[in-house]
Amino acid sequence: AIEEHQKNFELLAGKHVLISAGPTREVLDPVRFFSNRSTGKMGFALAESAANFGAKVTLVAGPTTLDIHHPNITRVDVVSAEDMYDAMWRYYEEVDIVIKAAAVADYRPIETFDQKLKKQGSNLVIEMERTKDILQSLGEKKTSQYLVGFAAETNDPIEYGIGKLQKKHLDAIVINNVSSAGAGFGHDTNIVTYVNKTLEETHIPLASKEDVSVQILQKIVEDMKDDRP
Repeated sequence: AIEEHQKNFELLAGKHVLISAGPTREVLDPVRFFSNRSTGKMGFALAESAANFGAKVTLVAGPTTLDIHHPNITRVDVVSAEDMYDAMWRYYEEVDIVIKAAAVADYRPIETFDQKLKKQGSNLVIEMERTKDILQSLGEKKTSQYLVGFAAETNDPIEYGIGKLQKKHLDAIVINNVSSAGAGFGHDTNIVTYVNKTLEETHIPLASKEDVSVQILQKIVEDMKDDRP
C-alpha cells in the first residue's frame, strides 16, 4: 500500500495540469443571473488529486463555496463563460493536461440591464445568444496537450459523449449520467464512464468524487503513455 501511494505520488510529477470547475453565471441585471446546479466538487477533487500526484495545477473556478488549499494549486476565480474562456486560453499553451470539468453556460442574455428589471403585467421574453464553445476552441488548436472533456447527460449519455469526444477533437471524455442516483451535481459521490479516443470505455462505479478523480487521473496517465511514439 505504501509502494502504491508512492507510485501515485509521482504519477504527475513535472506535469502542469489545467482544470476548470464549477458553474458560470450569465448576468441579466444587478440581482439576477442564469446558472446551473454545478457545485465544482468534481473539478476540485481532480485538482486536489492531481496536486497530490505531484502536478503543478492551475484551477479555473466558477462561482462556488468550495475552498482548496494546496501548495501546488493556483486558483483563478471567474464568473462568466467569457471569463472562463479567457482564463483557459491564458494558460493553455503552457500546460500538459487539460480537464474541463466546469459546467459552462451555453447561452447568455443578449441584453443586460444596469438597473433591476421591474415586474410587469405581461410576460417577460429574454433573448439568449450562444456563448463561446471553450472545449471546441481548445480542441481545434490542440498541439501536445492531452485534452479531457466532461459530458453531463440525462439520455443516451455514452452515445452523446462519444459524439462530443470526436466533434471537439478530445483525447478522452468523462461521461456522467446525471439522472443516476448518487451521480452528478451537488453529490459527494459520482458514477462515470471514461472513454478515450480509441473508444475504449472504462466504467468507474459509484464512489466518492475523490476516489473517482484518482481513477480518472490514473486512466489519463495510462493513455498518455500509450500515445507516446
